[in-house]
Amino acid sequence: MNLREDSAARTRAALVDSGLRLAESLGLAGVSVNVLVAELGVSKGTFFHHFGSRANYLLALHREFHERLQADIDAAIAPHPPGRTRLLAGSTAYLDACLRDRGVKALLLEVRADPLISDEVTARNTLTATIAEPDFEALSWPHPAQAARLWIGMVAEAALLELHADRRQPAVRAALTHFLR
Repeated sequence: MNLREDSAARTRAALVDSGLRLAESLGLAGVSVNVLVAELGVSKGTFFHHFGSRANYLLALHREFHERLQADIDAAIAPHPPGRTRLLAGSTAYLDACLRDRGVKALLLEVRADPLISDEVTARNTLTATIAEPDFEALSWPHPAQAARLWIGMVAEAALLELHADRRQPAVRAALTHFLR
């Protein structure tokens, strides 16, 4: 990577990081192009050069949030063989990260109806289900692919319940655990 490409990559990353940080305090309405460029001291042209539109920017925020989330999940499941413990470790990592970054999670929920984001959510859930499928195979569940998709939906719903309560919901987490018995 040459100096110009490196500088462009750093600027793009800084715009995404600023958006994730601002989402915590300002919500979706507050994360405007004007606020972002003022925060970083760059021009609007720089923003539009990197993202083209606010919708593309929100997609970049979504991807970065989920890549960080996936890193947390991967670290949590790494020491476990496929099965119940691995499923619960990954789910706990997901729920904890959603609570840790609840402003970003809330922002992404607000824009989920956007077709770009909706398609990305579907793709992300499909990918995550393929990661969970071996766990259901190890548990000898019939239809492990479908069970994994349903599990992803339940864990996402649990995250919403915790998001709305603004804290962990032990009964919800216990119910998830019970589903795997």
